[in-house]
Amino acid sequence: MTAHRSSSSTPFQRFRRAATALVCVFAALPSYAQDVAAPYDDRLNRFAELLGSIHYLHNLCGTTDQRWRTAMNDMLATEKPEPIRRARLVASFNKGFRSFDSVYTGCTMQARSAADRYVAESRLIARDIVTRFAD
Repeated sequence: MTAHRSSSSTPFQRFRRAATALVCVFAALPSYAQDVAAPYDDRLNRFAELLGSIHYLHNLCGTTDQRWRTAMNDMLATEKPEPIRRARLVASFNKGFRSFDSVYTGCTMQARSAADRYVAESRLIARDIVTRFAD
């Protein structure tokens, strides 16, 4: 990864780089038993919730691609959580998705702003997990 970032990269491109690094970390981390939480589970659940929120907001604003749902599926495929952990992550994604359906019924500047903030927060969480838990 180069130190130089293009000022023309989109929030999604920056998120994608952070998420790719996060996926690499998941591949290197040990699997945890059903009754034992991974030390990064709280952050990972928030990450899943953010992905769900971003997915809803982007769909609301006319972006019909499935990249945020795909990012969630990629995370689950890489993390390979036990059933209880998987259920928590999926519930977090769904919570994020549903959290805006009663608030935003149409695409507004506030909805776009919330999506941008959540992309930035998800990037920070991905970076934090990589920094703290990578070998």
